[in-house]
Amino acid sequence: MSKIEILAPAGGFDSVIAAVRSGADAVYVGQKQFSARASAKNFDADELKRAVAYCHIHGVKVYVTVNTIVFDEELEALAAAIRTAAEADVDALIVQNMGVARLARQIAPDLPLHASTQMSVHTASGVRALCEMGFKRVVLSREMSREEIKKAAQIPVEIEVFVHGALCMCVSGQCWFSAMLGSRSGNRGACAQTCRLPFSVNNQKGGHALSLKDNSLIPLIGDLQAIGVASAKIEGRMKRPEYVAAATRACVEQRDLGFITDQTAAWLRGVFSRTGFTDGYYKGRLGKEMFGTRTRDDVVSADEKLLSQLRRSYKDEVQHIPLSGSFSAAIGERAALTLSDGVRTVTARTETAAEEARSLPLDAEKCRAQLTKTGGTAYIINDLTVDLGSGVSLPLSALNNLRRAALSEMDRQRALRHNYKINPFDPAPPKPYRAASHALRARVPKTRLGAAFKACERVFVPLFADVRELERLKNEGFSIGVEIPRGMFGREEQIGRQLARVKELGVAHALCHNLGALYQAKQLGFTLHGGFGLNLCNTGDLLWAEEYGLADTELSLELRFDQIGRLGGNIGRGIISYGYLPLMLCRNCPAKSIGLDCKSCKNQSKMTDRKGKRFFLRCDGNCTEVLNCVPLYIAESEISKLSTSFHVLRFSVENYVENVENVKEINDVSMLKDNFTRGLYRRGVE
Repeated sequence: MSKIEILAPAGGFDSVIAAVRSGADAVYVGQKQFSARASAKNFDADELKRAVAYCHIHGVKVYVTVNTIVFDEELEALAAAIRTAAEADVDALIVQNMGVARLARQIAPDLPLHASTQMSVHTASGVRALCEMGFKRVVLSREMSREEIKKAAQIPVEIEVFVHGALCMCVSGQCWFSAMLGSRSGNRGACAQTCRLPFSVNNQKGGHALSLKDNSLIPLIGDLQAIGVASAKIEGRMKRPEYVAAATRACVEQRDLGFITDQTAAWLRGVFSRTGFTDGYYKGRLGKEMFGTRTRDDVVSADEKLLSQLRRSYKDEVQHIPLSGSFSAAIGERAALTLSDGVRTVTARTETAAEEARSLPLDAEKCRAQLTKTGGTAYIINDLTVDLGSGVSLPLSALNNLRRAALSEMDRQRALRHNYKINPFDPAPPKPYRAASHALRARVPKTRLGAAFKACERVFVPLFADVRELERLKNEGFSIGVEIPRGMFGREEQIGRQLARVKELGVAHALCHNLGALYQAKQLGFTLHGGFGLNLCNTGDLLWAEEYGLADTELSLELRFDQIGRLGGNIGRGIISYGYLPLMLCRNCPAKSIGLDCKSCKNQSKMTDRKGKRFFLRCDGNCTEVLNCVPLYIAESEISKLSTSFHVLRFSVENYVENVENVKEINDVSMLKDNFTRGLYRRGVE
């Protein structure tokens, strides 16, 4: 059984030091751009090289995050970030975006890719898709249970799991709450943490219906290792170095000792928490007990005394790289010191030849004592053979210089692991896509449809609709497809069986919001339609989608109209033009924060913010969508000017759909009573 990697966060160089000296096997860091933690200090090119060199000398790996959505106008800067990472000799890139992955392979084809948790991969099928695309590692969604993780770990690709730190209420990569309310995009690293504000459910006073306790699976690290997880990841690039030290030390102790010492446990509790920790997702125990906020007691527990203790725990350099070697000196020859770490061998020589001693010759033991003084470095010289000729004399300064030169050369060789080939990047703008038509599509939550929907090019109904209803719709002349649930946790087999039944009926179109859905539908021969959950937002994304076999795709909700107009590629693309947009996809329903279950909720709950705005909660029995408080509406006059091939009416809570007889009534602004939003299509995001 391979030893599980302890992977620590580092928002700045101080945290790199804290992680390495506390025993981390790897750290992950962000550059100044394209980091999902934009508020962290992050690293420029020189700082990144310094951090990678320091870590590699200590035998620690470095992974760099490029885990945001990226727009076409940023591709030149993105290429520079990829090149910087490769030149710094990092061990992998962590990416959210298929266009980023595609560009990284062009620029640095040998640089390993890790799929970020921002890709929303939460099924074995999604892991398999990434494995077949050549990814080395997949960072799973935090919401997965033990059995779901175990199934994913059977696929021949490294699996990384978050074991400690903040829990977002929303599945990573599927949150538009902060973006929609204030243009601060979580998918761009600028999240305003809207979820930590007060939200009440069904008019109950108070409450934080979107705030979960921090995740902690540290006591379960041995179990994670046993089921095949390769890396135990600590969240927290925006947290202080003392937190990094405490969490890293706790993970290392749990893995190596089988328990956490009392001192480390006290440090971990004190340095940061939200009224304690939870392992609810891993153990499949969802509900009220998973919710929590940061209280005054939590804040004062991290006092200066505790922080000072933690700083002292990593103030000294850790000497843990064993070296062996030999030293030889003879009269008339340059003395030589050779050192080896078992893989690399370095030799340093004095600038001048050794002379004959006038009084006391060089003593072997004193020589050994001087050459093995490695304080302030990563090394400890355990075995040094000393071969001295008769009557040799060398000044101590020469021995010190020799030792420093040999250790410096060992540093240099250990720092450089890969020496990647780096190809040039041609930033030529793509040829913009020009649509021949603007077809109308619809997505509906049920199968009772008015006659107007026959005018739609395609109507996507729920995958788990009664097959008799699907057959009826087909017979009545509706052009239908099925929408695979955005949240697929634990029901891949069920989804696979239902897709097979639907295919037998002759329904051959599938709307897919994540890689797992795409993979399953592709295996069964469906025509693939990408959903907004894929977050496709640049030309590289669209080229990937075309290469993977998608017929067309909904575009990211965070693109402006002018950005859409500049996208290249030949694949069909469209926007959502009407609907209460899903701002979050949650596995633990906000209604559970007040103890409601599905039976008592009856899928009718609403959530209210501090300003009295009400957000619908819509549950499919597996996951809950938090819908925006007002619907999106884009007029047909605006749609006709776009470089898109279709637009989608996304119905979710409307009661009039089955009675609509005229297609114009579906998208008529008059029914909205001026209470609508144009989303991010005009204002965009940070």
